[in-house]
Amino acid sequence: MKQILKTISKQHNVQFNYIEEEVSVFKLEPPVRALSLSEKLQHLEAKTRLDFEMINNKYIAISTQKKAPTKLAEVMDTIPIDLNEIKIERYLTTGMSKNLDGSFTVHPKKFGILPGLIEADALQTMQQIPGIYSADQTISNINVRSGTHDQNLFLWNGIRMFQTGHFFGLISAFNPSLAQKITISKNGSSAFYGESTSSVIAISSLHDGIESSNYGMSANLISAEFNAKVKTSEKSSFQLSGRRSFTDFASSPTYRSYYDRVFQNTIVKNITTNENITYTTDEKFYFYDFTGQYQQKLGYRSELILDVIGINNALEINQNTETATRKSNLEQQNFGGSLNFKTKWNEKNSTTINGYVSYYNLDALNEAIENDQVLAQQNTVLDYGWRLENKHLLGENFTFSNGYQYNEIGVSNSENINNPLFSKKIKEVIRTHALVLETELKNNEGTLFLKTGLRSNYIEDFAKLLLEPRLQFNYAFTKKFNIEILGEQKSQTSSQIIDLQQDFLGIEKRRWTLANDSTIPIQRSNQISLGFSFRDQNWLLTLDNYYKKVTGIYSPSQAFQNQLEFSRINGDYAVVGTELLIQRNFKHFYTWLSYGLSNSDYTFSETLPTQFANNFQIVHTVSWAGIYEWENLKIALGSKWHSGRPETSPSTSNLDLSNPAKPEIIYNNPNNKNMSEFFEVNLSANYNWKLTSKSGLQFGISILNILNRNNIINRYYRVNKTNESIESVNTVALKRTPNLSVKFSF
Repeated sequence: MKQILKTISKQHNVQFNYIEEEVSVFKLEPPVRALSLSEKLQHLEAKTRLDFEMINNKYIAISTQKKAPTKLAEVMDTIPIDLNEIKIERYLTTGMSKNLDGSFTVHPKKFGILPGLIEADALQTMQQIPGIYSADQTISNINVRSGTHDQNLFLWNGIRMFQTGHFFGLISAFNPSLAQKITISKNGSSAFYGESTSSVIAISSLHDGIESSNYGMSANLISAEFNAKVKTSEKSSFQLSGRRSFTDFASSPTYRSYYDRVFQNTIVKNITTNENITYTTDEKFYFYDFTGQYQQKLGYRSELILDVIGINNALEINQNTETATRKSNLEQQNFGGSLNFKTKWNEKNSTTINGYVSYYNLDALNEAIENDQVLAQQNTVLDYGWRLENKHLLGENFTFSNGYQYNEIGVSNSENINNPLFSKKIKEVIRTHALVLETELKNNEGTLFLKTGLRSNYIEDFAKLLLEPRLQFNYAFTKKFNIEILGEQKSQTSSQIIDLQQDFLGIEKRRWTLANDSTIPIQRSNQISLGFSFRDQNWLLTLDNYYKKVTGIYSPSQAFQNQLEFSRINGDYAVVGTELLIQRNFKHFYTWLSYGLSNSDYTFSETLPTQFANNFQIVHTVSWAGIYEWENLKIALGSKWHSGRPETSPSTSNLDLSNPAKPEIIYNNPNNKNMSEFFEVNLSANYNWKLTSKSGLQFGISILNILNRNNIINRYYRVNKTNESIESVNTVALKRTPNLSVKFSF
């Protein structure tokens, strides 16, 4: 509303006088530019119930009529704005909300605080939502309702991202200082989203209008960053950001804790098992990312946006003996760009055209000092395409959208070994065409929301047509009680698999590959959920019950480390679950408790038994947080507890020595038992100083795993050839990890 008034002021050389709180709650479509001043004021009066009084030819006073709304929730009941309006404000924390279509939205600039977090990190924040977790405590392996990480679709300004983490999974690759809006959907996603069988995470750094210039700098115990938003004219601006770690020349307690977590049980910390070789090692690790955006208004109704993003992780390991030096290295990159054009033909019709490209590369060179073997591995992905989306407002409460999308994705995998001499390179390409239809409907009372969609994917290389319906339904029986039904069918042709656990130095061992419609099928998912929500002035209660089934999974994508580790079989998994959230708000303090219950099972027809627990199943999950916000101070204390992940234990302590050259472990049935439970307590706090009207200083502190609990998050078994025995190998979560941050904005 404020932006509309500002525009009208410039067009007609007038000045509005109003109370900030009475105007800032409104969001609506601007009146047509060609209308006269009086017609525009009549339009705004009809939409807002505000009174516009002409004092003279220059000044216009805005005041309330009988009763102007003072809360955003009241505005939503009276104004026909975008149908994706907010349903529940302050979901878990300030700046986070749940929408009528079942999705969640995070506005980082309004973000409050969560335990263990001092910034609105998109991938860490989403793990606070019931049903979303990381079985191995990384953001490069986020599991949504028992799904694998590659089954999630990550978008940054419309660009698909194939790398999501720095420090190989412990830090988000997306700069939290830049994001304007983060949308997370567990189920019932829009038909305009494809290529995923689990969740959708869409990150946008675009501002609604051309904002005034602003800048920021910040640093913590791992990295430093900057961001700049520069207004070049009334209709254009550009935005730059950059972040780099200083871990290659400085070591902090945070870095050492991250180092021990990431590189345990990998070549970095287990260079050789040959005790007859005396060697020394040193390693150098760093990461960086950058983004750029140019925004140009074209006339009153059109806009052009150009985006670029770059992400890089680099690790170098040096091994030295008295007679030789070996260097191993690993580099992971994701670069992308998009060009977006939006135009509003009139008040009822608009079009968006987007072209994008994303390039991912994973390179590893492993020089073994004990046998002079050199192994070079590479995994690359080139993904590009374009999208067309038309939106038509056919009535005050009914919207029809349609569009077309084209996507071409190419994946290549190569390996080269010098001893024995071996070389392999495989390249695959898949082209997909998609037609999209979508409708949105709500009633005048604001109690009904219905969104239906149909996505038809034609996979050119397989000559296969896949129809994918989507559904979002929300009905308010009263002002306090809602029912929600979400459903979707989705598919994906790309996935991450593990050939060998020691690939890529054992650190980022997953490689992208494409379906071939035979040995690696197209993955398809079906999901439906029934939810209820109750909200009173100070209480919020939500309950979601869901069923999800994913077919066409390929066993190497499931990270088996038991008798199925080297199998190449297809199957599916099904999960049934319940997610509960209870939140209580006080004046400056609020607290919430969430609980998740799920049962997830694989079905592989070629195994015995054919059905067993999912590798990423966590049956019980409990999270709690207490958050205090008063003026410039924010403090959050919280805890996480969940039952242990499945593991497969050996059936006997003895090895199978029928083949002395290759002794094997005899296992029990897959995932026959669970590891011990996980529990940690986290703390965050920050304080803001407002230095001037445009500048501020923020200081933050966080401590992960305050109790320094030894949480085992993965376990597998291997053969000890020295004494011909079985030994277990545990992966331990982060120990107590402190972090400090300081941010200056101006």
